[in-house]
Formats: sequence, C-alpha cells, structure tokens
Amino acid sequence: MDYVSALVPPVVMAAFFIGLVVTIVKSQGGDNKAKEDAAVDAAIARAEAVEQQGTPSGA
Repeated sequence: MDYVSALVPPVVMAAFFIGLVVTIVKSQGGDNKAKEDAAVDAAIARAEAVEQQGTPSGA
C-alpha cells in the first residue's frame, strides 16, 4: 500500500494541472476577446501617455 500513497499526490497534482490548462485554453478568445483586447489597448495607451508626459521636450 505504500505505492498507492506515493502515487496519489502526483496524480492529484496532474489532474489539477490538466484542469487549469483546459480552463485557460477555454477562456482565451470567444466573447471576452474583444473586451480583453480593449482593456490591454487602453492600458498600453495610458502607459505611453504617461511616458510621453514624463520625457523632457529637449531630449
């Protein structure tokens, strides 16, 4: 029975990892893709605006 107790933790971790990967893959794209892309574009635009405001005009 020692082999069973030695194999259970890796099998459980593998099952959770597979579930995590499946969840990540399923959540990519679809209805949320446009919303996620818009959020990323807005964050990049804000970062670029802050970067442009922070640079001296003579540089």
